[in-house]
Amino acid sequence: MKIADIDLGPRPLFLAPMEDVTDPSFRYMCKRFGADMVYTEFISADGLIRDAAKSLAKLRIDDAERPVGIQIYGNAIAPMVEAAQRAEAAGPDVIDINFGCPMKKIAGRGAGSGMMRDVPLMVEMTRRIVEAVRLPVTVKTRLGWDDESKNIGEIALRLQDTGIAALTIHGRTRAQLYRGEADWTLIGEVKNDPRIRIPVIGNGDVDSGPRARAMFDRYGVDGVMIGRATYG
Repeated sequence: MKIADIDLGPRPLFLAPMEDVTDPSFRYMCKRFGADMVYTEFISADGLIRDAAKSLAKLRIDDAERPVGIQIYGNAIAPMVEAAQRAEAAGPDVIDINFGCPMKKIAGRGAGSGMMRDVPLMVEMTRRIVEAVRLPVTVKTRLGWDDESKNIGEIALRLQDTGIAALTIHGRTRAQLYRGEADWTLIGEVKNDPRIRIPVIGNGDVDSGPRARAMFDRYGVDGVMIGRATYG
């Protein structure tokens, strides 16, 4: 199965996975108000394989919110592969890998955007997960670790080679956290690289319909993901 098999419409809007925000009720409301695809809160691979109640609760999905993706994060291959298999058993439409979270407690131990400091490990982890599940596997990440290492172009090509179905790029580095303005220029460069064959979804600072339309028109992305602007 490929993400292309999921009917998302011509200019799909995605609800970003957000800790303590995108629970089932919030996802259902966003779906009612126009989200084409939604994601669970990000789930710790270690928590899943240890049957932690909080992690297991995040696996709950309902047919009313489909298509829905379950996002997992971790810093070691074996637990991530097992977590992906457990997430698949919960019946989502997509398994998403979190290589983008900038939170210190996650990135600081090499998970989330911390994985951007070890691209070979990121690539091998992704490859192993793609091989271990039947569902489409997608990845969400950032432009790079900091301004001196904006290597998303290289990362996108290497992740594509693992067999992922789509790539979401947040237009900031890990060092920026959520400060400053998201830079969509590099997102557009990845999308328009003739070597890129998978859908590219842009994320960052989209807070209105006109803004979303401008990102589609200007950068040619295949989808727009909306995070913090969905609540408040």
